[in-house]
Amino acid sequence: MILENIQVCLQGVVPSIMVTSSKEGIPNATIVSQVYQVDDRHVAISNQFFGKTHKNVVENRHAILQVLNPENLEPWVLEIYYQRTETEGDLFEAMEMQLEAIASMSGMSDVFKLKAADVFEVRSVKNLAEAKET
Repeated sequence: MILENIQVCLQGVVPSIMVTSSKEGIPNATIVSQVYQVDDRHVAISNQFFGKTHKNVVENRHAILQVLNPENLEPWVLEIYYQRTETEGDLFEAMEMQLEAIASMSGMSDVFKLKAADVFEVRSVKNLAEAKET
């Protein structure tokens, strides 16, 4: 439903940008290797290096995620809301396997190791090129 228009953006071809803020309102931006579609209303973010980002989403569950269409670099912005962190199970294993594929394509197999999968509810999806909500 909500993620149907942006499935091509969630293939891991182009890294995404995630913006969070602390409970004091101090912003933090980070590059995300993998945004994984869990279902039509949820995504999971690969947590490999997150220190400040993970702390921020636990304290302040709201975040913004920018994803790009790899075919034309069309930007999309998702308002997301932190739900939980998974460190094992089917979702974690699927993301770990996909991350290994992304890492091997970029020659970073020794660097990209999945620590956790942070699951978020997608609250809105906006196409920045069209400046409209879908």
